[in-house]
Amino acid sequence: MITLARDEFRSILAEARLAPSVHNIQPSRWRWQGGNLLLLGDTVRSIPVADPSGRDWRLSHGAALEGLEIALRGRGLAIAEMTLTEPHMSASLVPIASLNLHSVSRPAPIRSPVATRISWRGGFHPVDPETDHDLDRLAAEQSDVMLVRGAEAIAEVAKLADRASLHFLRKEAHRRELLHWLRLSKSHPLYERDGLNARAMDLGAAEAWAAGLVLGWFFSPLDRVGLAAPLLSEAAKTRTAAAIALFHRPAGEDPMLSGRAFYRAWLAMERNNLKGCPMSVLADWPVARDRLAGRHAIPSDRQIVSVFRIGRPKGTPRLVHARLPVDELIV
Repeated sequence: MITLARDEFRSILAEARLAPSVHNIQPSRWRWQGGNLLLLGDTVRSIPVADPSGRDWRLSHGAALEGLEIALRGRGLAIAEMTLTEPHMSASLVPIASLNLHSVSRPAPIRSPVATRISWRGGFHPVDPETDHDLDRLAAEQSDVMLVRGAEAIAEVAKLADRASLHFLRKEAHRRELLHWLRLSKSHPLYERDGLNARAMDLGAAEAWAAGLVLGWFFSPLDRVGLAAPLLSEAAKTRTAAAIALFHRPAGEDPMLSGRAFYRAWLAMERNNLKGCPMSVLADWPVARDRLAGRHAIPSDRQIVSVFRIGRPKGTPRLVHARLPVDELIV
């Protein structure tokens, strides 16, 4: 039976917590119990308006689980057995999975860009032969990533993404929930802990202040006169992408498994010198999801789980992660 000293456990979780989660809500908690490692979910850390089925919440746990596996492998350990649980969201902390660990031979180190993975929300450099080569390599490595390339096709996706965003933002409850997880000022007490801060969204102080106004009380009057859409549009940034990555998985797959593959795909982008920015609204809105699937021949037995704009970043990414302290993740 594998045992972990507390300092080793904390070190593993310090790496695992760098996995992405929807709105950076970080709902995963961990408990070492009787030789098993338990993954639990904090139901308070959820977005019930934007994610009423809990799919993105479960995807987030899947990404955390993949992050844990990566951290374990680097220490000669791995998950031997895993039992998944369908949580009942009536409690504040619910079981997600029970994990049994075992020792493995430590392979030759493979560059795992866990620490350099960020969501790049800026623009991208024009496509050059080197970028084309990296895109080709990514497509060859990742069978669950379909790349949309070419200026016209990317512009079409950019326009659809703006439509999808507006569809959700026109719902007041959705905007209120989003604002709850935004940290638009460095004075916000949770700026470095969780949520989406201005730095992560590539917003200067003035832009962040304006975003708070547009997404808040001013949204409805601005929308009535046709100004909300252009003020919130990300089409210009999206059109600079080298490609749009459609991440797809088997239809009906447990989001936990999809979440693990989602993190692997994002890390594959990083290994191929590509930064990515999720455009989750395109997967969340059935109109957009179905249009993309039909337009780009996603097989009927597959479903689009997420969409990225990717390319070589125009600017220098700041490799800073807003994350909860490790000790708060251990329950």
